[in-house]
Amino acid sequence: MRKFVFLLLVFGALAGAMFVAPWWGAGPSDEDGSVVVTPGTSVAALGAQLEEQGLIDLSPERWSLLARVFGGSDPIKVGEFEVPAAASPADIMDIVQHGRPLQRFVTIPEGLPSILVKERIDALEQLTGETPLPEEGSILPQTYDYQRGETRAALIARMQAAMEEALAKAWEERSERAVVNTPEEAIILASIVEKETALPEERRMVAGVMSNRVRLGMMLGADATTIYPITKGKPLGRLIRRSELDDPNPYNTRAISGLPIGPITNPGIESIRAVLDPADTDALYYVADGSGGHVFAKTLSEHNENAARWRQIRRERGEL
Repeated sequence: MRKFVFLLLVFGALAGAMFVAPWWGAGPSDEDGSVVVTPGTSVAALGAQLEEQGLIDLSPERWSLLARVFGGSDPIKVGEFEVPAAASPADIMDIVQHGRPLQRFVTIPEGLPSILVKERIDALEQLTGETPLPEEGSILPQTYDYQRGETRAALIARMQAAMEEALAKAWEERSERAVVNTPEEAIILASIVEKETALPEERRMVAGVMSNRVRLGMMLGADATTIYPITKGKPLGRLIRRSELDDPNPYNTRAISGLPIGPITNPGIESIRAVLDPADTDALYYVADGSGGHVFAKTLSEHNENAARWRQIRRERGEL
């Protein structure tokens, strides 16, 4: 009788060991992979997901039981996690409890129009859902992190929330030289400044010229505002036609005075700050200087001389 009881205990111990041993044993995957844990995922649901992905060879029920016994009390995290080849169930549980989720990044450059922001987000294969076309000027250009499975709409919403926050802070810090009357006007003027100069050190000076023109009721004369209603911000790919320059549509500052009806791109925070604290200048004109920057002038006669020099440079380069 004692021998029989002993054998039962031995067989029970062996069976128990065989039941729990796979928790620490090598997993079935022979290559690195990843698992995405979405909000609200339970331990049992995670087991089913891991089995379906071929990352464990336990049933969801067995995974769930062993996880609750040996996995500790720490909650599982939300995010995408790297899973090494042959990772054991114990390894995977530790990864989703204590590991750092994978981070992916997308950069929205300063001056990228919304139509191209949409294309950039459309191309992110790890995201889900449709990409709404954001309102022009509503996106803050910077680098954003995102996770696999996040919706494109949610990422766009975060970009817009970042712009709202940055604009509100910049608006509170505006100087008395700012000519814009609302944050919305600040975005409009900043979008023009963004397209008019690529040099950070020129932003406040260009903003100063544009502010002077707004104050005097002059035309801003920015080619980018002529192009925007034609391409929605994409490159025109040709010279602007005379008829387009003369078209008095509500964007074209070559034909109308004051600010256009809306932004022509998504301006960066430095262009917004430049508009809200423009350079203290009497200049009303500027033209390219041939080195990537601009030369500024107070009078039309000075400007005409500068423009003549720029045309000569272009002729010497074979551009005219």
